[in-house]
Amino acid sequence: MQSLLAVNFGEIFGNLYEAMGFVQGTDWKNYVMLLISFILMYLAIVKKFEPMLLLPIAFGMFLINIPGAESVLWGKYDYSAADVVLLENGSYLFTKTGEVLTAKIGENGLLEALLNADGKIILTPVFGETNEILKFVADHSYDLVTPSSRGLLWYLYFGVDKVIYPPLIFLGIGAMTDFGPLIANPKSMLIGAGAQLGIFIAFILASVLGFSAAAAAATAIIGGADGPTAIMVTSKLAPDLISAIAVAAYSYMALIPIIQKPLMKLLTTKKERAIRMKPLRQVSKLEKILFPVVVTLVVGLILPDSITLLGMLMLGNLMKESGVVDRLSTQAQNGLMNTITIFLGVSVGCKAKGSVFLSPETLAIIAIGLFAFILGTIGGLLVAKIMCLVTKGKINPLIGSAGVSAVPMAARISEDVGREYDPQNHLLMHAMGPNVAGVIGSAIAAGVLLACFA
Repeated sequence: MQSLLAVNFGEIFGNLYEAMGFVQGTDWKNYVMLLISFILMYLAIVKKFEPMLLLPIAFGMFLINIPGAESVLWGKYDYSAADVVLLENGSYLFTKTGEVLTAKIGENGLLEALLNADGKIILTPVFGETNEILKFVADHSYDLVTPSSRGLLWYLYFGVDKVIYPPLIFLGIGAMTDFGPLIANPKSMLIGAGAQLGIFIAFILASVLGFSAAAAAATAIIGGADGPTAIMVTSKLAPDLISAIAVAAYSYMALIPIIQKPLMKLLTTKKERAIRMKPLRQVSKLEKILFPVVVTLVVGLILPDSITLLGMLMLGNLMKESGVVDRLSTQAQNGLMNTITIFLGVSVGCKAKGSVFLSPETLAIIAIGLFAFILGTIGGLLVAKIMCLVTKGKINPLIGSAGVSAVPMAARISEDVGREYDPQNHLLMHAMGPNVAGVIGSAIAAGVLLACFA
């Protein structure tokens, strides 16, 4: 009885009250992001706009913006003071109570302490450019942040931060992709190349608007409509922008029906949309087996920076086409692909915190990314229209929109729009040629950007 009476119920209920999310306070931007997450969930569930991709992103966005949820999802941190010394080799040495520490810039300009076995770690700029860090060094005093308990999302996001998920996604895409339409009609590679137009024009635009070369390249890659590629490029060139770029890239991929259909109808005539294309030739098994090996070798020799994504894409395809590792191919297509899609979607969505996401720089990135995606679609359509003229009406220009890397979403849109004007006209297999060419093209474009700016 005494132990029960000794319990301070006032303190218990006080702690419970203080732990409630709405009591901890939040930014109005979080509520805006909650509204956006509801809209995305509506599009995924009701409109069925790529729900496997959009639903995890939307729910992750929903979770992180619930008041008080961030510290639970990402983890809690302890704060203490530290002194900093700039070393001759350009690294930063942090000292605290006689111990040697080093740190990296974390969110909100704080320093997250990381210790190696030898107690010395080189500072890696994560948030902010080098000149900002040098300005901070003049103060010689920081709030040092050490994770006291890491949350679930810290571990899930590790796969994004360390570029683990993108190559695995490409492995699954390769195992699900039939390169036969591209092999049967190699000219469709031109459409895939034309669809990369948006990347390079958006790069110029971002540079003009004041983005650094690395940040401009990371923003422009959104135009390839390839989420894994965007994550990989951004993680290497501008890691502080990864949340905005990843959310923008995956959101535009999921919203392809809304973005592409008006452009397709605007840039083609009714007569062109009704063009029926001849069936593609039958591609032999030998051709399908040699294709991933040859492409990997040729592109790898010319542009090694693209080999991480392209190599995994072609490995997945080789497992599928060889027919000797069905269990591995099935796992890559299903279990592995589905698991990584969930982890990647939730991780990306949970970086869309209102206070970070609704900033002028982020909104500019989203706008430039949309511009890049639109130009990529237009580039593919224009190349297909030119090919239609050259072949005297043998190519339906609608397949040009499939030149972006979103497989097989963009190809399905070509099929859907074509059947609106001729229900018996099937363009899917013809559109798959430019579509898979776009996947290869975006990986090559990523390699070019990394080679130039990494």
